[in-house]
Amino acid sequence: MTLDADLYSIQEVRTSLTQAKEAQKKLATYSQEQIDAIIAAMSKAGVEAAERLAAMAVEETGFGNIPDKRMKNLFAAESVYASIKDVKTVGIIRKDEENKVWEVAQPVGVVAGIVPSTNPTSTVIFKSMIAIKARNAIVFSPHPSAAACTLAAARLMAQAAVQAGAPEGLIHCVSKPTLPATNELMKHKLTNVILATGGSPMVKAAYSSGKPAYGVGPGNVPVYIHHSADTAAAAKRIVQSKTFDYGTICASEQALVIEESIKHQMIAALKREGAYFLDDHEKEKVAAIIMVNGSLNAKIVGRSPQTIAQMAGISIPAETRVLIAEETGVGKAYPLSVEKLAPVLAMYTVHDQQEGFARCRELLELGGLGHTAGIHAQDNNVIAAYGQAMPASRIPVNTGTTFGGIGATTGVQPSFTLGCGSFGNNITSDNIGPKHLFNIKRVAFGIREMPESQPIQSQPQTTAAEEAVMQAVSSMNIGLSRDEIKNIIKSVLTEMTS
Repeated sequence: MTLDADLYSIQEVRTSLTQAKEAQKKLATYSQEQIDAIIAAMSKAGVEAAERLAAMAVEETGFGNIPDKRMKNLFAAESVYASIKDVKTVGIIRKDEENKVWEVAQPVGVVAGIVPSTNPTSTVIFKSMIAIKARNAIVFSPHPSAAACTLAAARLMAQAAVQAGAPEGLIHCVSKPTLPATNELMKHKLTNVILATGGSPMVKAAYSSGKPAYGVGPGNVPVYIHHSADTAAAAKRIVQSKTFDYGTICASEQALVIEESIKHQMIAALKREGAYFLDDHEKEKVAAIIMVNGSLNAKIVGRSPQTIAQMAGISIPAETRVLIAEETGVGKAYPLSVEKLAPVLAMYTVHDQQEGFARCRELLELGGLGHTAGIHAQDNNVIAAYGQAMPASRIPVNTGTTFGGIGATTGVQPSFTLGCGSFGNNITSDNIGPKHLFNIKRVAFGIREMPESQPIQSQPQTTAAEEAVMQAVSSMNIGLSRDEIKNIIKSVLTEMTS
């Protein structure tokens, strides 16, 4: 009997989870040295296959370009590896000698890895390594438009792990993804935690699955350019960041908020870096293709400026790297103000810091709360104020937000899963790494004795006779309080009984 696609994919998920659970039980017994050897082998395999996987991803999805996809794969295989290779994830990972508390790492079990079409192979390399580093198994659910390259990356990681001594069955990937299969993966009793990277509906589904979940929100990233900024450096970094893989990383810049006093300098610097500024007519045509039925048009995602221009019916110079249009409004009625996973930027002009901060906050509230907000400035007081004012979990300073947000050019944890905290209805504001995929047990020694409980001394109660006397004396208005009257009565009674 031939199963239909939904039933086949659901059964594939169940089989994968069962095998993953058994393999994870074995991996949980491995030493730190064994785990680290497996991770090193996975990193090496990812580096060697970086270009091949990049080409597969671009060919299958049509998003981005091969050189930048290759860099993403290398970032996952090299930079993420470098940041986690020496992290303790087995046994006693920390001892607080002063308070006599030992921390013990315990793997969570089986991870459900939801993979986006914009970063399919790099996400698999990244999530595989952080899951195995924490002694977990992982089962991937790819986006249907990136199923083949996601499966290839998962098989690569699985093969490298097994060859380095890992048990068979640790890493799986659904070969024919369907929505019912993804829901089964997220809700199945053998799934212990969900790592969800994808669109808002998928992340919401992960959080409503009943399982612990690390999800991420959208990143409508504003970048404030203060009058103290180095405009030439800022322009270079912004264009490099926004055009990387044609804007498919959610931490990429979406809107430039520029102070009026440096606007002309900034525009000139951006033009030198390959920016093309749309006139009103061109802006209207580009704006018309950004949204479809209230959502981002998937046909512009990860496409070159030339392709987008052709779709919009306008002509741009061949050397154009990014399209920029001046904008004045924020909201769905202004398509350039939304998150655009493509080399297209909105530009806003503000008079001062107060107006600039307000505009950046407005853009975040439209669709990027908790994610990332960039700033270019040389004034540390302004930078500090911006960092405190923005409802964003990452504030890259004087660097491209794409690279700063994922930890490529900043000191934050290198990651492809960027938490948005409570601002974005996420459980954490961290860049996700292995520490989020194991529980910490605490062995706590007694360091002090608990004092013995002392019996409570009962207080003598006021008798009915005493109460009557007190009321009678109080009615005479002789200026004594109830406590003073009570003490006098007790004194008299004591003398009478002695």
